[in-house]
Amino acid sequence: MPAIAGGRTELGWFLTQEQRGNDATRIRPWTEGNAVRPLVHGSTYFAVLAEALARAGEGDLVFFSDWRGDPDEQLTEDGETVVQALSRAVHRGAIVKGLIWRSHLDRLRFSNEENRNLSEDVNDVGGEVLLDQRVRAAGSHHQKFVVVRHPERPADDVVMLGGIDLAHGRRDDADHRGDPQSVPFAHQYGTRPPWHDVHVEIRGPAVRDVEDVFRERWEDPAALSRLPWQAIPDILRGEDRRADGLPPPMADPPEAGTCAVQLLRTYPQRRPGYPYAPAGERSAARGYAKALRRARRLVYVEDQYLWSADVARVFAAALRREPGLHLIAVVPRYPDQDGTLARMPVRLGHARALQIVRAAGGDRVQVLDVENHAGNPVYVHAKVCVIDDVWATVGSDNFNRRSWTHDSELTAAILDQRRDEREPRDPGGLGDGARRFARELRLELWREHLDRDDDDGLLDPTDAIEAVRASAVALDAWHDGGRSGPRPPGRLRAHPAVHMTRWQRLLAAPVYNAVVDPDGRPAWLKVRGQH
Repeated sequence: MPAIAGGRTELGWFLTQEQRGNDATRIRPWTEGNAVRPLVHGSTYFAVLAEALARAGEGDLVFFSDWRGDPDEQLTEDGETVVQALSRAVHRGAIVKGLIWRSHLDRLRFSNEENRNLSEDVNDVGGEVLLDQRVRAAGSHHQKFVVVRHPERPADDVVMLGGIDLAHGRRDDADHRGDPQSVPFAHQYGTRPPWHDVHVEIRGPAVRDVEDVFRERWEDPAALSRLPWQAIPDILRGEDRRADGLPPPMADPPEAGTCAVQLLRTYPQRRPGYPYAPAGERSAARGYAKALRRARRLVYVEDQYLWSADVARVFAAALRREPGLHLIAVVPRYPDQDGTLARMPVRLGHARALQIVRAAGGDRVQVLDVENHAGNPVYVHAKVCVIDDVWATVGSDNFNRRSWTHDSELTAAILDQRRDEREPRDPGGLGDGARRFARELRLELWREHLDRDDDDGLLDPTDAIEAVRASAVALDAWHDGGRSGPRPPGRLRAHPAVHMTRWQRLLAAPVYNAVVDPDGRPAWLKVRGQH
C-alpha cells in the first residue's frame, strides 16, 4: 500500500467525497490549516467553553447541538452555569441557536425535562433552542458541539466538539473524584461517579464545516416531531416548533495551524429523508474502516460502548490481516445503569464484541478499564481512536452499531501535517511518519492512565504496549493480594471477560437488537453487510 495516495498523505487516510457516500451534503471532504487542541476532561472543556461564550457579543453567532443539557450545570467552580453563559451571550447581542435532542422520559433515566428547561430558559431571553426529534424510532441526536463565530474577528472563530455533554456529571478532572453535580448512575460508581471524557477545540477552516453541519439540520423543513403525544402538547404550550432563519453563511476563518480535519458523521435512513442525507450517511463507519486498513502496529481506543459485533469485525479484520498489530481498548468497568433488564442486553453486545476481537488478536488485544487512586471505577465516556500515532479521532460516535448507523453523530478525524521527529519516526512503516497531534493525544492519555510525568518507554509501540500490560498486571496483583503494601502506579486494570448462559443470550437478544443497538441502514446495505 503506498504511503501517499495520489501525491497526498490525506488521500490514504481520509475518505474522498465519493467514499463519503452522500452527495447531498455541503460539507467538504476535509479542510487544512486548522489548529486542533485536545480538551481532556469535562472541567478542561467547560473552562474553555465559558471563555468562548464570554467573548461572544453583538452580532456574533453561537450555534450548538447536544444530546443532553442541564441548565444549572456549572461550567467552572463557583462560576456561570450553562444557561447563564448562553443567556448572557444573548443579552450582549449574540445570536444564539441550539438543537437539543427532545429525549425520552426522565423516569427512563433520560433527560426530557432538563433539555426542555434549557430550551425554554434560553428562548425566554431571546435565543432560539429547539427540541429536535427528527430521528428514527428509538433513535437520538447524539452530536455534541458548539460553534462560536465573530464576523468582525474571524481569527477568534472556534469550534468545540467531541463526547462531552453540557450536563451534570461531566465536570470531572484528572483526579477523577467526579462532578459535584452528579447524575443517577449504576451503584458501583458511587454517588459522585468519576467520569473520563474528551473533546477537541478547533480553529481554522474546519469551523465553517461544523457550522454547516448545524445549518443543514436547522434548515431541514421536516416537523421537529411528528408524534401526536409530543406535537399536541407543544402546540398547546405555544412551544417554538419552526426554526427562524439564520444569518447568511460567512467565509472560512483564516488558517490557524497544521492539521487537516475531516468531519465524519452518522445519519440514519428515515422517512422523510434528511435533505442533506436522503439515504442517511455512514461516513463515521467508513472512515474507521478505511483508516484501519492502514493500521500496522497499534490501534488505541477509548470508548463508552464497545459492544457491537458489526464494529468488532472491522477491528478483527485488521488484526487478522496484520500479525504485528495490537489493539488496546479502554472501556467502562460496569454499564451505566443498574437492573438486570438494563444490564443483560448491554452485556450481550459487549460479550460478542470482545469475543470477536480476542479471537482475532489473542494476546495482542488488551481490554482495560480505569479506576481512580481510591480504587473506585471511572466511567469511560470518551470516544477516541489513535492509529499508529498518525490518524486520530475525537467525537460523539461510539464503537457500536447504533452510533455507526442509527443516531446522528459527529466526529473529527485529524491528520497533523507536522511530523514528530522523536523515534520511532515512522511507527507504522508505511512512510506516513508519526504525526504530532495523534502522538501527543495518545501520550497525554497514557501519562494519566499510567501515572507518568514523562514519555519514557511510551513512544515506541513495542515498549509502550508492554508498559501498559505491566502496569495493569501490577495493579491487578495488588488488588488480588488484599491491597497490601504501597499501591503501584497506574490506574488501568484488565477488563473481565463477560460470561452469559445460552438462555441469557437468547432472552437479551431481542432487546439488544431492537432498542440497545438498532440498525439504521437501508435494507440493501443490511443484506450486503456494508456501511
